[in-house]
Amino acid sequence: MATTSSSIYASYIQHVAMYVGFPVLIAGIIGEVLNIIVFMSLHTFRQNSCAFYLLIMSCVNIGQLISGLFPLIVMTGFGIDWTTDSLFYCKFRQYCRQVCALISLSCFCFATIDQFLATCFRPYFQKWSNIKVARRLCITTTVIWILHGIPCLIYFNLIPSSATVRPSCTITNHVFSQYYTFCYTAVFTGYLPVTVVALFGTLAYYNVQRIEYRTRPLVRRELDKQLTVMVLILDIYNIIALLPYPVILVLTSVTTITQNPIIAQQISFVSNLTSYTYFSYFACPFYIYICTSERFRRQLFHVLFKIHLERWRRRKVVAPLT
Repeated sequence: MATTSSSIYASYIQHVAMYVGFPVLIAGIIGEVLNIIVFMSLHTFRQNSCAFYLLIMSCVNIGQLISGLFPLIVMTGFGIDWTTDSLFYCKFRQYCRQVCALISLSCFCFATIDQFLATCFRPYFQKWSNIKVARRLCITTTVIWILHGIPCLIYFNLIPSSATVRPSCTITNHVFSQYYTFCYTAVFTGYLPVTVVALFGTLAYYNVQRIEYRTRPLVRRELDKQLTVMVLILDIYNIIALLPYPVILVLTSVTTITQNPIIAQQISFVSNLTSYTYFSYFACPFYIYICTSERFRRQLFHVLFKIHLERWRRRKVVAPLT
């Protein structure tokens, strides 16, 4: 009975990897590349602090999809685990996953806070929403998270497994294992960013309702409204996407629950599903921007066809003459 149940869940996980994981991966990379092109091509975005946070977030999201989601798809969909073949890859993958996730979530929290500051009616708060502060914050947090990830390079190792012939890439230090589960996964990539974006997102929504009644330049007012709507809808989706994964991971760490083989298989299956919802956070921003902002759709069309396509055509015409 247990063997049959195990094979059924394994088949489900394999199908989820191929029919859910691959579309999320491909769509996510394409979407984040388009985000980068739009944010870097328009002067309006290049000088805006919130757009700068979203630009950095898009860059590290690509790294997270490649280092985190792609190996997961290969592992669960095709049974190929590259982490068991190389100690370097075992350590480096975990390091990249942690650093990219924390930088992305930090930038997303900064973007939400920035929109609260930008839409605030007090000039003292508004002055903190500027590109110089954004650059300094991104550099500082990037350095902090790069140093924070060093224990992954030390404590992730290949350990022989009694269940399989090949070793497994696991944490070999008990204290770091507890920190990784309850602090990094549950707090830093789960409850803390969700709390921050929920709080400041609500405050930004309250501010943007009153923005028409203030004397602000029309262009700046429209940009603030556009970015606030984009960020707030992304807030709502990401709260739903981020919360299930740390909850399931904490459940799997409770040995009294996972001692039952049937329940352990069910939790493993649900954990696999929540992994894809978690990675959808890194893949969905572009599509949320497209769906929620008509102005962003026009900007995308302008960047792709009016700027880059026209530039490519001019080069194609000039090339034979030279």
